[in-house]
Amino acid sequence: MAAYSLRLFTDQRTAEAGPAALAPGRHRVLYLAEGSASIAAGGAVATLAPNSAWSGPIAAELRAGAKGMRLLHFELVPGDGRGGDDGPAPTLLAPITLDPAQPYLIRCDRVDFPPGGIAYRHTHQGPGIRCLQSGSIRIETAGTAHDYAPGEAWFESGPDPVLAIASERVSSHFIRVMILPRALLGKSSIRYVNAEDKDKRKRQSYQIFVDAPIELQ
Repeated sequence: MAAYSLRLFTDQRTAEAGPAALAPGRHRVLYLAEGSASIAAGGAVATLAPNSAWSGPIAAELRAGAKGMRLLHFELVPGDGRGGDDGPAPTLLAPITLDPAQPYLIRCDRVDFPPGGIAYRHTHQGPGIRCLQSGSIRIETAGTAHDYAPGEAWFESGPDPVLAIASERVSSHFIRVMILPRALLGKSSIRYVNAEDKDKRKRQSYQIFVDAPIELQ
């Protein structure tokens, strides 16, 4: 087993700010929340519109569009994730342990809840960071409870059971990046703790942007 870090940066950038260089050797996901952006990597240029994502471990150049951008930048890096960077501090940094001999994937998806939506007590088969984009959500896990507002992020280890309760008044959604066993490619990672919850109607919905195998360093 080896130490890694999963981290999230929130990047708000104007077109006048110029390009940002993204270092190689990091498994990253860029999710565009607002505005527009382009990513030049590997001799190709990808254009992001709101509610879309790009992923890759290679060097890249990120540019904001004419009206700027607000982007969620997730990275998986070896070690404690604190050294060797001159940029801004991450919005959230979470240490995780992975086995380099095992195959993994990186998944980025969006989870939407209608007013009053609940994700019954459940676990996932890998760790991940979530960042709320609209509404509100209450997360109960490991004997604690916390209410999150838009822009706030949290980490879930995977095996610790979680109960998620969304706003009663408005729709809510968050963006999530998880590191999962590669056997789950194209498959759900959720497991419900209580047998009676498995067959209950699930009101949350999912949109997957990235589901890609990765090779650990």
